[in-house]
Amino acid sequence: MSKQIITISREFGSGGRSVGKRVAELLDVPYYDKKLVEQVAVETGFDEKFIEQEGEYASPWQSLMSYAFPGGARLRHPVNSGLSTADFLWVIQCRVILDLAEKGPCVIVGRCADYILRDREDVLNVFIHAPIPYRADRVVRLYGESDLSPEKRLEEKDKRRRAYYKHYANRDWGMSQNYHLSLDSSLVGVERCAQLILDVARNPGQ
Repeated sequence: MSKQIITISREFGSGGRSVGKRVAELLDVPYYDKKLVEQVAVETGFDEKFIEQEGEYASPWQSLMSYAFPGGARLRHPVNSGLSTADFLWVIQCRVILDLAEKGPCVIVGRCADYILRDREDVLNVFIHAPIPYRADRVVRLYGESDLSPEKRLEEKDKRRRAYYKHYANRDWGMSQNYHLSLDSSLVGVERCAQLILDVARNPGQ
């Protein structure tokens, strides 16, 4: 059975998004990253920037209210629902990802999609990683300098992503056992990563 849905998990700065976009181009299927964020924003009323920056990284125990609703936007879930803002965002994110998978073949980047779609047999889960020096250089080239060193930026992003994944998936983020493929983008390169993923998706078990 070929893998129709591909999830891309990635270390910050490893080029996972570029790999995901290339895979989607090669397969001629929808690519969900920004579009996923837009859909979650429609469903929740959260600001898109908040969802993009915090929805995948936020520590679940952190209060999110002051960041989520600029300009006094009202929360769309019932106040007495018993859900924290983070948990509400997670519930909607799960629903959106499940709905997107039902629509047909696609590539989904991040947001615990590998875990959310764990019961589907047509999913290929990929983890993209790379050494810190490679990622640090790439982050500076793509996003510019900041008050933090590139290495510190990597550390903080990955730490928050790891905590988020552990909380909601109860798994260790980045562990090879949780994925079908784990690729070092610094060694393999974006194009070859995409080609390898494409080959495995089309011919699993061969």
